[in-house]
Amino acid sequence: MSEPRSPVEDPKIDFIGLAKDNDAFRRVLMTGKFSQVVAMTIPVGGEIGEEVHESNDQLLVFVEGQADAILEDKPFPVVPGELVFVHAGTKHNFINTGDVPLRLMTVYAPPEHAPDTVHQTKEEADRAEAEGTDEPPQS
Repeated sequence: MSEPRSPVEDPKIDFIGLAKDNDAFRRVLMTGKFSQVVAMTIPVGGEIGEEVHESNDQLLVFVEGQADAILEDKPFPVVPGELVFVHAGTKHNFINTGDVPLRLMTVYAPPEHAPDTVHQTKEEADRAEAEGTDEPPQS
C-alpha cells in the first residue's frame, strides 16, 4: 500500500479510500520536505496515546468511527468529516469511544516519522520510537 510516489507524477491520493482500507495503527503514505501524510487505525477502546510534538503541527481528519479528542486536558467528541488542528507544543490524545475501529488521516508538518513506516500496532509504534528507529528524514 505504501509505494514510493513521485510528487510530480502522482501528487494525489484517495485519502478516504486509503484510510478505510488501512488496518495498521500507523502507515506513512507520503513524505515531503515540509509535511507527511499518514493513515491511522485505532482499535475499539484504543488510543493514539498522550503526546506533545514540540516542533510539529498536526492535522487529523476523521474518516470512520468516533473518538474523544483531548487537547490540553480538555475533552471533546469528534466524528467522521471533522478535522482537528493540533498546534505544535499542545498536549493531545485521541481515544476511540465507538464500537468500530477509528480511521483517520493525519498530516504532520514537518514530517514526524520515517518515510514508508508501517506499524501494525500501537505497541510496535511505541517500541520503534523508544528504540529511535522511527525518525523523520533530516532536511
